[in-house]
Amino acid sequence: MIARALIWPVMKFVGRVKVIGSENIPATGGVIICANHVSFIDPPTLGWACPRQLRFMGKAELFEKPIVGAIVRSLGAFPIHRGTADRTSLKTAIDSLNAGHAIAMFPEGTCSVDGNLLEPHPGVGMIALRSNAVVIPCALVGTEKLMPLGHWFPKFSRIKVVFGKPVEYVDLQQHAGKAAINEMSGRIMSAIGELLKLHRNG
Repeated sequence: MIARALIWPVMKFVGRVKVIGSENIPATGGVIICANHVSFIDPPTLGWACPRQLRFMGKAELFEKPIVGAIVRSLGAFPIHRGTADRTSLKTAIDSLNAGHAIAMFPEGTCSVDGNLLEPHPGVGMIALRSNAVVIPCALVGTEKLMPLGHWFPKFSRIKVVFGKPVEYVDLQQHAGKAAINEMSGRIMSAIGELLKLHRNG
């Protein structure tokens, strides 16, 4: 709540955020919010726009930096070690979802320099299939202008946070193999991509 209060002036007056589709997010139960990633300000933007309290999965390196680590922890984040089978973090995410919490994930795992979607990491598909949580795609539009990569102070810019309809994956819920995980991850990224097409120029 403290982090939300601190980011409020930036979102309200500097970013001038327009939130679309928040009614698509279920009020209760486990839910995964999956968004594109183009700026360091994406996590607080997503946390501010979402009507539910979010927990974030963040790369472990962030937690090792004194100031940044404190900020990401205040956002309810927990570390994940990229490039490894981080079973502890995956279990933490699945347990949180099974307990009815909302988790935010950036399936690309890192910021896209040119704004084009990168290939998703399989972890997002694995977590979705093992938890059977509702998956909501989200498009962050204009955050790369609000805080471009390499900059630490926000600039005046209009941005949009668009929450889409839940990703359908009933046909995959009885499967846990690599093919199903990759298919699920691909569906999530496709849904994010469709939202970006609709709202980047709209």
